[in-house]
Amino acid sequence: MTHDLKILPKYFDAVCDGRKPFEVRKNDRNYQVGDLLDLKEWTPDIGYTGGSLIRRVSYFLDDPDYVKEGFVILGLCHPEA
Repeated sequence: MTHDLKILPKYFDAVCDGRKPFEVRKNDRNYQVGDLLDLKEWTPDIGYTGGSLIRRVSYFLDDPDYVKEGFVILGLCHPEA
């Protein structure tokens, strides 16, 4: 499954250069390990900037001891990994 998602530039840049190998998201899409995230750079002022990158979900954390209820932390890797 591929999920098309908006992402703000500061987070887009950090995912793109590898500093941020995870996403914190509302768990409203039934995310699963192996899913693809099509992260599309977006700003409230401009809308979509044209920047986009694909990452694969490598890990899924929804433990309420560590994650706010209704949210998940998704570990990310390159789609080929």
